[in-house]
Amino acid sequence: MINRDTLLCISLAGRPGNFGTRFHNYMYEKLGLNFIYKAFTTKDIEAAVKGVRALGIRGCAVSMPFKEGCMPFLDAIDPSAKVIDSVNTIVNDDGRLTGFNTDYIAVKSLIASRQLDTTARVMIRGSGGMGKAVIAAFRDAGFRDVIIAARNQQSGTALARQYGFQWQPQPEGYHCDILVNVTPVGMAGGKESESLSFSETMVAHASVIFDVVALPAETPVIKLARQSGKKVISGTEVIALQAVEQFAMYTGVRPEAALINEAAAFASAG
Repeated sequence: MINRDTLLCISLAGRPGNFGTRFHNYMYEKLGLNFIYKAFTTKDIEAAVKGVRALGIRGCAVSMPFKEGCMPFLDAIDPSAKVIDSVNTIVNDDGRLTGFNTDYIAVKSLIASRQLDTTARVMIRGSGGMGKAVIAAFRDAGFRDVIIAARNQQSGTALARQYGFQWQPQPEGYHCDILVNVTPVGMAGGKESESLSFSETMVAHASVIFDVVALPAETPVIKLARQSGKKVISGTEVIALQAVEQFAMYTGVRPEAALINEAAAFASAG
């Protein structure tokens, strides 16, 4: 039951979705925690961040286009966010706001838990905010043979120089062991929702297919990879794992795996 002691957590996004709201509120209820979670958008990120501080909002998830714009208004930046100059989580400790990046934490954790071969050649398609998190996670996990495929030459070459990787405008032309999609290709509701982020030929030569797109749960490239017997890491795993990290930061509680899976299934269905 909501009362004056209920702690509020929120998300700020250009296009708010339902996953975080459903995921967090489901676990609050199951664990009997006096929290509530609500999604918002804003046209004034400075005022929104000031509101987090002024109103005692415990935690705030940050999505595009605010991941970099929120940073000047925070008191501290955790290394997880500093390494990529991008924040996706704000934690409010008695008015002190610290920025984290749980996307980076989640991807690095998945690389370790799936025991990906650090000597493998990797193709990462995309150079946006989430792309930076993925690129940094692979670099920090020990990967060195990485190609960044990005149509935007300026951002693509800048990231390649920053992390010591290669750049090319399109993913075609190389056979790679690990393919990672960090673009909207395959995303439900988008103009390329039915498209493959990597060609059938590239998938055939790869051993691991990693797609950060969370909706739908099975994107065209993930579906093809499963049919081809490849090792798969899906966007639903990334979004759930990064949300768990946020949940633990906000509440001090780390849920058990069974509850996390329940909450992720519930959130994905909405």
